[in-house]
Amino acid sequence: MNGYFQLVHSKAGTGVIVYPPTDGGVDVTTGEITRYLEKHKIGYDVIQIDKAVKEKKAKEEYFTVNKTNPISESYTLDVSKDLMTVTLRFYAPSQGANLTDSKEVFNELNLKKIKYGVNNEAIEGFFKNREYCTDIEIAKGKPPREGKDAEISYHFSTTRHPHPEMNADGSVDYHNLNLVNHCKKGDVLATLTPADMGDPGVNVYGNPMKPKPVKIKHLHFGNNIELSEDKLTITSMVDGHVSLQDGKVMVSNVLNLQNVDASTGNIDYDGSVIVEGDVTSGFSIKAGGNIEIKGNIEGAFLEAGNDIVMERGINGAGGGTVKAGGNVISKFIENTNVAAGASVTAESILHSKIEAGTEVNVSGVKGFIVGGNVIAGEKVETKILGGEMGTTTRIDVGADPQLKARIRDTMQIVHESQKNLQAILPTFENIVKKLQAGVTLPPEQAAYAKKLLAMKKSLEATITEKSESLCELQDRLAESHEALVIVNGTCYPGTTISIGELSTVVKKPCKYCKFVQKDGDVKMQPLR
Repeated sequence: MNGYFQLVHSKAGTGVIVYPPTDGGVDVTTGEITRYLEKHKIGYDVIQIDKAVKEKKAKEEYFTVNKTNPISESYTLDVSKDLMTVTLRFYAPSQGANLTDSKEVFNELNLKKIKYGVNNEAIEGFFKNREYCTDIEIAKGKPPREGKDAEISYHFSTTRHPHPEMNADGSVDYHNLNLVNHCKKGDVLATLTPADMGDPGVNVYGNPMKPKPVKIKHLHFGNNIELSEDKLTITSMVDGHVSLQDGKVMVSNVLNLQNVDASTGNIDYDGSVIVEGDVTSGFSIKAGGNIEIKGNIEGAFLEAGNDIVMERGINGAGGGTVKAGGNVISKFIENTNVAAGASVTAESILHSKIEAGTEVNVSGVKGFIVGGNVIAGEKVETKILGGEMGTTTRIDVGADPQLKARIRDTMQIVHESQKNLQAILPTFENIVKKLQAGVTLPPEQAAYAKKLLAMKKSLEATITEKSESLCELQDRLAESHEALVIVNGTCYPGTTISIGELSTVVKKPCKYCKFVQKDGDVKMQPLR
């Protein structure tokens, strides 16, 4: 039983007796006693009250307070902030004062409209065995059952951070990248676990309590893919390559070529392209899937929906351009503009502009970045950074320009679609009301109504799809790690390193270091 207190009366005035707890109960506190006295507008001597609490003497030892009339047995009724629990806490009547009864408690519950989960036994139990200064739970709501976000399981590799193995001589093994995900007709590519919406609860006032909102997802996919009747599984309809591009599963066929030159012309193919030989300067390859080139590349234009692999590297001679929705893997990159939705990996980068959504890794025997501008959303890691002659080299990390641009574009599409939908809704709803009233529409109005219905469905589908895509893009942006630049060898003077909005220029050579944003500046730290 918890400790408690009681007011007593004598000719000398009103006092307080403090009773100690029994059987492991909790002591009453000075604060609780003084709050009680203040509630009843009774003056007191806090030093004497505190002394009584600390001595815990259950005897008629009076601690003078202002003389007052007897105070009946009372209680406080507390409803939790979440409206799910009600507790009572009773206080002993002053000596000789009246007791209360359960009827008073039930009347107050009715007055405050507390009606769900009331524990009558707990209330009656107090009056059978009074325990003061003790919280009694007398009502409890039914909490909502929280749901779960929808989840999509992909049955192929979706990694955006390829790390090729190193050969014994320090070179990179470009033959075993495992970037291309082969699939066969009938292969299950992804499965959807639908969102669990949860179940509503009820608070102590009998009002429903909604579970937290959950994320709704759908399977998004391109050509050559079949959706099951229950819309929970997608399956490949052909043999080919499978990849994930901006949340959409894509299966592409493969086009094999010996070379890309005057004999083939420019290549524009929905699937993946493999070139066993060279790509001649001035020619272009556009592929919906992957591009893999095993020969030489000079001054060509390459664009792939997913990954681009260049086993012998590329020298763009100032006119080379490489764009990939996924990763770019190349033995070397010289005088070329490269933009990758994910990462860029090479043994060396010379006088090039590189943009990578996630990271840039330069390793191998040479492992240098000299000249140009390298931009990465999360990290740049290299062996040598900058040139001994002070070659102008700029590194920017902490921003994925492509991802942010996609977020802006997607938000714009959602906004425009919502605006267009609101513009047609009044007319559409007016036509619906006429039809519900039994009005027969003239042929031209019926045709217009059909057109509006199709437009409405299209806009609603666009809003749903793009809103889901926007959530995924924003999640990716939120998951970005703290940006940094790692130099596993030497960083030379003349190199500018920017992290977010902050930047620094390297003034003297430094070795085995990393650059991070700290205390409002870009700082160099040793590698540990």
